[in-house]
Amino acid sequence: MLHPQEPEAPAVLPEAPKLSDARVDPLREIEILDEYGQRRRIPIPLERPLTLYVDKRELVTLMTLGAEPELLVLGYLFNQRLIQRLDEVESIQVDWEVGAAAVKTRHGLSEVEARTAQRVVTTGCGQGTVFGDVLSHVNAVQLPDARTARISQSGLHGLLERVRQQDSLHRRAGSVHGCALFHGARMLKFVEDVGRHNAIDTIAGWMAMHGVVGADKVFYTTGRLTSEMVMKSAQMGVPIVVSRNGVTQMGHELATRLGMTLFGRAANRRFLCYTGFERFDAEPLPPPEAAPVQLVVDGGAPNDVRRFR
Repeated sequence: MLHPQEPEAPAVLPEAPKLSDARVDPLREIEILDEYGQRRRIPIPLERPLTLYVDKRELVTLMTLGAEPELLVLGYLFNQRLIQRLDEVESIQVDWEVGAAAVKTRHGLSEVEARTAQRVVTTGCGQGTVFGDVLSHVNAVQLPDARTARISQSGLHGLLERVRQQDSLHRRAGSVHGCALFHGARMLKFVEDVGRHNAIDTIAGWMAMHGVVGADKVFYTTGRLTSEMVMKSAQMGVPIVVSRNGVTQMGHELATRLGMTLFGRAANRRFLCYTGFERFDAEPLPPPEAAPVQLVVDGGAPNDVRRFR
């Protein structure tokens, strides 16, 4: 069901590839024994391997919940810079009986062996992988300037409140990461997967299918902002990124170089702005009042309370 603030999904582009619809149930029930000695049944995320084939050539195996595998595959190809345009892909067919995603391109991928020869194992949950060619091109990313892409403190609070209201697998079963794309206070897309890198790739695939640009958007993730997450956000054209978690040193350096704004440790009304202060219209909260301190003064009673600020 749509949240009252959110619009219908945009139309799929005419040049979009044909996609199967192979989404599967992301949860499975198991029996557990809790601290009270009680046996009960609870849901847990159902992780599946999905091997990606491009024009019958095996490329990589992704571990995923399988909620939207076709968008995951498409976004992965974009974020790995294996494709540049949507019309390069003719179709993506996922078959869970064999755990495979078959990508058919229109004209093949040029120099795919050379471009995928160097792999970097990232910090992504489930072990993400990026190809070395991606790292060499990230500095070419052009993001909008600080005058046109901004966020206010009240806007950030509204975004975090919308996330708090979102129904999620994490609340029911834990063990997953969530990512969301926002336009102002409107959540355009919300995705959960076993790894934050899968969730952001799925959002990238959704953006590509619908022709959604990132320049005026904000990306949210429950996961930490590593160099991989910052890099993928930049390649999606999104200049402002918000995380419930923290930021790594490489993620911070990359965002600074690209002129991105990163918020971390963001929940409720609390946050840290790590980079890109120029995009942020701060509306500082009043400092918290000091808690009363109880002192026992010589000869006095224990209830002699004095407030220190």
